Amino acid sequence: MADPNNKDLKTIVITGASKGIGRAICLAFACPDTRIYFNYSSDEKGAQDTIDQVKKLGSESVGLRVDVTSESQVKGFIDRIVKETGRIDVLVNNAGITRDNLLVRMKETDWDDVMNVNLKGAFLMTRFASKPMIKKHNGRIINITSVVGASGNPGQANYVAAKAGIIGFTKAVAKELASRNITVNAVAPGYVETEMTASLSDKAKEAMLTQIPLKRAGKPEEIAAVVKFLASEPAAYLTGQVIHASGGMYM
Repeated sequence: MADPNNKDLKTIVITGASKGIGRAICLAFACPDTRIYFNYSSDEKGAQDTIDQVKKLGSESVGLRVDVTSESQVKGFIDRIVKETGRIDVLVNNAGITRDNLLVRMKETDWDDVMNVNLKGAFLMTRFASKPMIKKHNGRIINITSVVGASGNPGQANYVAAKAGIIGFTKAVAKELASRNITVNAVAPGYVETEMTASLSDKAKEAMLTQIPLKRAGKPEEIAAVVKFLASEPAAYLTGQVIHASGGMYM
């Protein structure tokens, strides 16, 4: 088990990690050389499951209920991490929600909620987490966007707009932070087997598979592997890039 008093441990911060891709990312980074902090919105049991699984792999883990759309809560989250560890080495902006509907039927609250969590949340987390990275002159920021942010998708105007915004945000921040030796990249998953996609009808799943050259859904662990690579030393010359992990769904 990692020594919590060891200031040489890398500090990894991941949003939305009580399940799915976020949990898989936590597990990908978990080892005796890391401390992992993550947030969740409401799933306390899922968060505890993530903590337990991470600890089994030898990493210290802290999961906190934090609203990524709240400036004060995000600031408090980052301040606590920096106070306890003195550093943030990797930030993964993964938190996201969907409120799907056709544009003409979409409620304003459906638009606002998705934009706030998926885009504003990444802005706030990056704004505060980048400060200790700038001070340390080193860091990795990885944003989880989506294949639909590049391709579009009917019935998801809010989600697509937010994820397309993440792509533009990634490129802008990559240019701002490059001089401080901080890389900023994005991963765009396609159809991945998670709790979110499990609720899709069989017809919708079959329609999705017809668009994927590899003819299968992705696994959360496969997305997590790309994220971990972007945080690694061999990826130090990559910044401002969008890696499509979609089985060829977008080329």
